[in-house]
Amino acid sequence: MTDTLAGLIPIAQKTLFAGFIVFLRVAAVVTLLPAFGEKSVPQRVKLALALAFTLVIAPAVGSSVVPLKQGARIIAPFLLSEIIIGLALGMMLRLLVLVLEIAGTVAAHSTSLSQAFGGAGVNPQPAMGAVLVFAGLALAVATGLHVRAAQAMILSYEILPPGRLPDAGVLADWGVAQIARGFALAVTLAMPFVIASLIYNLALGVINRAMPQLMVALVGAPAITAAGLILLFLAAPALLSIWSDWMIAILANPFEVSP
Repeated sequence: MTDTLAGLIPIAQKTLFAGFIVFLRVAAVVTLLPAFGEKSVPQRVKLALALAFTLVIAPAVGSSVVPLKQGARIIAPFLLSEIIIGLALGMMLRLLVLVLEIAGTVAAHSTSLSQAFGGAGVNPQPAMGAVLVFAGLALAVATGLHVRAAQAMILSYEILPPGRLPDAGVLADWGVAQIARGFALAVTLAMPFVIASLIYNLALGVINRAMPQLMVALVGAPAITAAGLILLFLAAPALLSIWSDWMIAILANPFEVSP
């Protein structure tokens, strides 16, 4: 019995070390993962989520994460590469939330709602942005964000093998392309509110020319506020549907470089 247990010790050490390597990348991703990595989520919950993701991902990639040697000179770059890859992937996934925040901020400024109920919460932002972010996160979780995130992390081991620092040029091109796509989508989502604001200001200018004595800004402020809220109510389902399709495409192939 003792000999059997002694023979299992090297296997257990190898398995635990491989699990630790997987945990490094997964924990870095979970720290920035939408919904699971929010600032309002306690650190203990994030740790539990990282361990749960590790238990799911490690069996699928365990054979590729064992380094050639376990000397200090080999382990240090190995661990550093895993953390860098995890943070890079996590930041790209965090961009999913930033797109909604940017769209909500642009929409709120366009409809004079940037100060209404803004500044509260862990991440201070206009109320319109908070509505879009919470709705987007709820939609993402309901459509299987945890499953898609696990698939993306497993795919990362094929694109970016363990123990190898990613090429800085490729990583930069990848990040710039994803950020450009994110900003383009954010402006696209906010465009209905920008167009409504443009029409409002043109109409206000015409009325002011026709009736200089009328305080058009005071009269028109409630109109643009009401129009912004009504437009948010009508456009939010379509905007979130577009965002959800983009999120699914990103999670299916998070390492696409083409803009």
